[in-house]
Formats: sequence, structure tokens, C-alpha cells
Amino acid sequence: MTITDTHTHLYSDAFDEDRDEIIEKAIARGIKRFFIPSIDSTYTKAMLDLERKYPKNMFLMMGLHPTHVKDNFRNELIHVEKMLSERKFYAVGEIGIDLYWDKTHLFEQQEAFRYQIHLAKEYDLPIVIHCRDSFDEIFEILEDEKGEDLYGIFHCFTGTEEQATRAINYNMKLGIGGVVTFKNGKIDTFLNKIDLKHIVLETDSPYLSPVPYRGKRNESVYLLEVLKKLSALYGVDEELIAKITTQNSMDVFGV
Repeated sequence: MTITDTHTHLYSDAFDEDRDEIIEKAIARGIKRFFIPSIDSTYTKAMLDLERKYPKNMFLMMGLHPTHVKDNFRNELIHVEKMLSERKFYAVGEIGIDLYWDKTHLFEQQEAFRYQIHLAKEYDLPIVIHCRDSFDEIFEILEDEKGEDLYGIFHCFTGTEEQATRAINYNMKLGIGGVVTFKNGKIDTFLNKIDLKHIVLETDSPYLSPVPYRGKRNESVYLLEVLKKLSALYGVDEELIAKITTQNSMDVFGV
């Protein structure tokens, strides 16, 4: 059984003490594919180092995270574009709009999101969307940009059934992680109405640990708890869910 973690920040300093142990433990349990989102230019070297050490397991994205869209964001976008022109990445991400922490840079976030969508189209890459308190703002831009050349993943999907359907209609898979195990997560109330062909698995580690690890550092091996929850929700065995969601990740990322 091969399981794919479509979103993990394994370069985070939260793993500095035991990164190799965490990765090897996950690989031993079947989680063999790790897709690594970018935050900003300060993390690029750590991402490349991770790929260099585990070339068969790590698949890198390039992008500017919305919470890191600051006054210098255009310089960061130059870095994103330069990196995309120099080597292979598997997605433009994570990108989007986050209005939870700070609303003062909404215009800049919108500009950066739209610009990076255009880069994804130019390089024929999927996008990986970060959306927090910003479904309306995200959907407004996706509506403008929709088409066969727009596709990707709605990372850490936490919306309603209606929002799930709308995201899927924009050629997005839903990234499902620890939130599906939360008592107040809500997506577990309708998720089994969504065909598994629209779903990929993720951890967003070191964040958003599933129950029973909630509140602790998340890691890729905890994806097994998400798999277990989806097996219960859909009434199918874990191996089938792993197979379908890994194939979905291959369809999105091309690898």
C-alpha cells in the first residue's frame, strides 16, 4: 500500500531534532510520497536539501504563502518565477488568501494569488490553494481564471458541502487531513457524499494533528488516522482509499 501526503512542511524547524527518523518511520508504514509546499524564499534551501537527501520521495512546490505576502511581495514573486524557470517543480503552492491573521494586505494577497495562477498556467502546473476565512475572495479569482488550464488542490479543505462542490467545479481536488477527525470539524458530516475521485490526503505537518494526537506536533505517519476516519465515513477499506487518493495525487501532480 502506497500512501501519499500531498502537503507536509518537513523542512520546518519543528523537525530539526528528528527529521530523518520521522521520514523513515512514515516510509516504513507506507507513506512514501511527500509533496512539499513553499512558504517564501527563506525556506528554498531547506526544501532543496530535503529533496537532495530523499530524491525518490520528495516532490517540491514553489510559491509564496499568503501570510508571507508583505510589502516586499513583488521581490518574492520574482524569486518564485526565477525558481520555476530554472528547475522542475510539481505545483505552484501554497498560494491563496488568508484573512484570519491579518486583513491589511488583502489587495497584495489577491495580486500575488492571481499572478501565481498565471505562472502555473505558463508552466502547465497545478496550484495548491491556502484558504482561510477567504472562500468568497478565493472563488472570485478562480471564477475569473477558470478553464482547462486551471487545476490543483484546495489544501486543508474546511468549507461546506456547497463550497466543496464549487471547488471541484474549478478542477480542484479537496485536500483532507486532520480536521476530518475533529469533533467540530464539520466536513465529516457531508464528506462521504463527495466522490473519492475528488479527494487527496494530507497532513499539513507539523500543524493540524488528527485525533488522538490533536495539540501535538503533526507528522506524516499520522496520515494513517485520516485514512482510518475516511474508511469509516465511506464504508470501504483503507487500502482502497490509499489507492484512489494516491492515483488522484498522480493525476494532479503528474508523478
